[in-house]
Amino acid sequence: MINLEQKKHVYTVSELTKYIRVIVEESFPGIWVEGEISNFILHSSGHMYFTLRDAGSTLKCAFFKHSNLKLKFKPKDGMKVICHGSVSVYEARGDYQLIVEDVEPKGIGALQLQFQQLKEKLEKEGLFDDKYKVPIPFLPTRIGVVTSPTGAAIQDILNIARRRFANIEIIINPVKVQGVDAKDEIAAAIKQFNELKIIDVMIVGRGGGSLEDLWAFNEEVVARAIFASKIPVISAVGHEVDYTISDFVADFRAPTPSAAAELVIPRKEDLVDLIKTATERLNNAISGKLDILKEMLDGLKESYILRQPLNYVIQMQQRVDDLRKDMSVSIGHAVEMSGEKFNSIISKLEALSPVSILNRGYSITKKLPEGIIIKESRSLRSGDCIETRLGQGKIKSRVEEIV
Repeated sequence: MINLEQKKHVYTVSELTKYIRVIVEESFPGIWVEGEISNFILHSSGHMYFTLRDAGSTLKCAFFKHSNLKLKFKPKDGMKVICHGSVSVYEARGDYQLIVEDVEPKGIGALQLQFQQLKEKLEKEGLFDDKYKVPIPFLPTRIGVVTSPTGAAIQDILNIARRRFANIEIIINPVKVQGVDAKDEIAAAIKQFNELKIIDVMIVGRGGGSLEDLWAFNEEVVARAIFASKIPVISAVGHEVDYTISDFVADFRAPTPSAAAELVIPRKEDLVDLIKTATERLNNAISGKLDILKEMLDGLKESYILRQPLNYVIQMQQRVDDLRKDMSVSIGHAVEMSGEKFNSIISKLEALSPVSILNRGYSITKKLPEGIIIKESRSLRSGDCIETRLGQGKIKSRVEEIV
């Protein structure tokens, strides 16, 4: 008889979970999974956690920092993506999950998505606003160029400068224009020109290429360096159809490096012609003004005042005498009027004066020593000293009886 208890194997939870993890990892070592991102979390450690879902199911995903450092765009909820990785089991919870190694947006390239995300971010911050853009100088004496020293762009700029205005000085700050280090070199060169303050305007750019070739000019560090520049910046990247983040931030966008050079470097012959035209106009204006002044001078020569200057002085002296006489009469009349008004006021004041009342037989009595005017008899007592003022003189007396 077989003992079933001896053949039965009982797994612990950990043992079963590890066994399932081995089976799952060996069965799905590297797969592509399509879905929509939800519950996206960027952990402080740099790891990304999210859920992929479709109409019927969900799948937990872990995208660790060492794998997501080269990601060209920022994942967010609702984004449809294709993830590459391997299926594993998180033993602590017994959950199966996708360990993501790479993510691609579905229907749009990763670089194009990164471009759109950064463009929207900087536009919301106001880095593209026209109010921050400064005008390009009409005739700069020094032009700074941030580009590759070996590329076609700098040769085009130098050729145009020699042809249009050889007197203008070109200062090149050489940088890489593509590759991992390009963005930092470009941003540092822009900052260095601002620190040195030796140029009037700056051209930042390169010749044409693919989106990947031009990508350094779509980096945020370059965009912020251009925005922070106190020197006017012309962005000249690629061909006419190419647009980069630098184009939107710069003070002016040129379709090509050659166009940037033609924009900022005027033709010397045109300036000479302009000066000649302005000189002729100035000479004509001065001649015309001199003719007018000569006519005025001739007219003054024939005027009475210059032919008989002494007579004019005599007439002015007579005029002064007349004005002095008129002024004396006016002042005398004003004084007389004021005197009459003053006498009238004095008469009114004298009529209202208490002294005038006393002269008509009235008197004023005060209690001594306080000097209080007596208005009624009950304010006095027998024996009080009083003073009576008449129209002429005063009388001091003592109260004997109050009736």
